[in-house]
Amino acid sequence: MSKLNFIDLFAGIGGTRIAFESVGCKCVMSSEIDKFAKITYEANFGEKPKGDITKIEIDDIPDHDILVAGFPCQPFSISGVSKKSSLGKPHGFDDPTQGTLFFEIKRILDGKKTYAFLLENVKHLQWHDKGNTFKVIKNTLEELGYFIHYKVIDAINYVPQHRERIFIVGFLDPIEFRFPEKNNTRPIFKDILEKKVDKKYTLSDHLWNYLQEYAEKHRKKGNGFGYGLTDLKGYARTLSARYYKDGSEILIPQKGKNPRRLTPRECAILMGFSQIKSDFKIPVSDTQAYKQFGNSVVVPLVKDIANEIVKAITKKISEKQKFVGVK
Repeated sequence: MSKLNFIDLFAGIGGTRIAFESVGCKCVMSSEIDKFAKITYEANFGEKPKGDITKIEIDDIPDHDILVAGFPCQPFSISGVSKKSSLGKPHGFDDPTQGTLFFEIKRILDGKKTYAFLLENVKHLQWHDKGNTFKVIKNTLEELGYFIHYKVIDAINYVPQHRERIFIVGFLDPIEFRFPEKNNTRPIFKDILEKKVDKKYTLSDHLWNYLQEYAEKHRKKGNGFGYGLTDLKGYARTLSARYYKDGSEILIPQKGKNPRRLTPRECAILMGFSQIKSDFKIPVSDTQAYKQFGNSVVVPLVKDIANEIVKAITKKISEKQKFVGVK
């Protein structure tokens, strides 16, 4: 069987691409709007992603077997609905996804009749806008003819980081599909740390004092807000795109010194990039690198999901060939 082709939408710095290519798939198009993410993507894949997906015509998108996208979460309009649309069916021009970036995924799936997809988002997508957002997404995909599978998965068994994300997989056939289950010994945080780190990553007295005072203020109010000193034999909090601001969610204790933040290379390791692409290049500033890795996916987890998707499609193709007598 020839390689399965995929397109990489809202591509970021290519974590999902690495995952799918590592299981034998071929990327035929990518799209990303952020100019700094495009710099990192091009440095690692030798090609610059197309820009704004809303400006790319269907005819300019190559045929593909799988669409992958870590799309931004936006609220949907549910105004002007009838009994029909309350069942998830758009009525006339009242398409509840119109004007959102999810609409671009719908447009491409519908226009290209893509066979399968993988969508990734924050776990709270299920409850966003009182559950309306996920309801519209699920109903829309099913209206297009897809059989849907979804699950919230914590990447903690792949990297030493508590990071829950929802993954939505769909096929145009009722395919047998299971999300991967990884229950081996969990990695520990100290294993991702570099041995020599520039002193610039150590917090200044001013910032460290501020973070401690901020945490104490909220502690007195009964809130749990504040910095996180990471257990070196355990795992870290979720790395976010705001890490560049003060690094407070993942701080590394140091003997006789203030804590330090992660280096960009450590962020790459914490997101699992180095497990598959050890030579991943970081050609941007620390600030941009923190944003990029905080917005990315845990690569080995997505690799395992990609592998299950490929296995499911391969099995279905084999079954169809047997049915029509193809040898």
